[in-house]
Amino acid sequence: MRVLVVGGGGREHALTWGLHRSPRVDDLHAAPGNAGIARLATCHRVGAEDLEAVIGLADRLRPELVVIGPEAPLVAGLADELRSRGSTVFGPAADAAKLEGSKSWAKDVMASGGIPTARAATCSRVDDAVAFIDELGGAAVVKADGLAAGKGVTVAGDRDTAVRAVRDCLEDRAFGAAGARVVIEELLTGPEVSAFALVDGDAIVPLAFGQDFKRVGDGDTGPNTGGMGAYSPVPLVEAAMQDRIWSDIVGGTVQALRDRGVVYSGLLYVGLMLTADGPKVLEYNCRFGDPETQVVIPRLSTDLADLLEAGATGRLADVKATSSPEAAVTVVMASGGYPGAYRTGVAISGLEDAERIEGVTVFHAGTSIDDGRVVTAGGRVLAATAIGATIGAARDRAYRAAAAISFEGATYRTDIAALAARSDGGSAPEQRLGTGSEAEEEDA
Repeated sequence: MRVLVVGGGGREHALTWGLHRSPRVDDLHAAPGNAGIARLATCHRVGAEDLEAVIGLADRLRPELVVIGPEAPLVAGLADELRSRGSTVFGPAADAAKLEGSKSWAKDVMASGGIPTARAATCSRVDDAVAFIDELGGAAVVKADGLAAGKGVTVAGDRDTAVRAVRDCLEDRAFGAAGARVVIEELLTGPEVSAFALVDGDAIVPLAFGQDFKRVGDGDTGPNTGGMGAYSPVPLVEAAMQDRIWSDIVGGTVQALRDRGVVYSGLLYVGLMLTADGPKVLEYNCRFGDPETQVVIPRLSTDLADLLEAGATGRLADVKATSSPEAAVTVVMASGGYPGAYRTGVAISGLEDAERIEGVTVFHAGTSIDDGRVVTAGGRVLAATAIGATIGAARDRAYRAAAAISFEGATYRTDIAALAARSDGGSAPEQRLGTGSEAEEEDA
């Protein structure tokens, strides 16, 4: 089976890794891939957002399955175009990917489907936005309505910060057209978790829950990033709550879309806040998350190729996904200065030493090859991932792996999954404000 994976970040490396393990996949390609993906697949110098080039590559390769990783090409309609040319594609059409491409439209879907979520208003005028911020008491989450390259979300604990974020979007156009409208939300509190499910328009196949860490610094400090680490499973999400999320929230969302004439086919990622009033949706994503994919895929016991192909061909009712009872933890290693300015082309050492540790796989996010050496090529560079019998055991291995790797300016959080590990995989996942911050990732 020939498969083409579109994208070149840590998520795509994890997907490629999972597909490479399938006995059905004997010809694996990636566009553009990275230094880690190149060990598993043939990489093509085609950017994921260059739709014409990706379409041309697919025309030449004629893969039996195309897996689209990032959200931007999905929102731009890459899946639609490839399907129109006869390709079997895993990834939603543009009308369904709008769940991520427009936060205001997603809020409308939640309202029509009775999906629990934060109070919100969509505004294109500063005065209207400020009035709603005042109605909320000053603290609010301010989101650019469209895709904003992993930025565009401000968690404001006070009125001045919230108003400044609104002016950045609407007056200063800090995020261009993506910030021409803003969604203002009430600030929720509680543990934040991510739910991943395969959907083919009708059937829903749950994969797993994970928890990620968006802030750059220990203790959830500093600016939001594309993600600095994750773990799975999340013990706090007990069986009854899982059933409620899969049925009422994921199922309710798919039905609300169907009521609008929108068929969702692909991976539906729901960011949730477990509030005192129950789980509430922070936002939707139309693709696998990053870095959560790096903990969800290693735990998956079912053949990934079978699952993705079933999702792409409307046969999910015939399959079931199972995950290992073991835990997975991933620690993202970033370039110095990230998420601000950072250097690239910095040599990386210790990768082989890290992967000699039992249960460890190092997924590449922003890397390339320069004169035979693996070098940095992005803000988030690597994800040191480990499997273990408990969250604590997996965490220990992941941090041993991160410590074995070095490159000038390397930085990473030291508290990924710390609370969960402290309770030995018990009921203490990290508490945080409701950011809805799983925006689009940028690895390069």
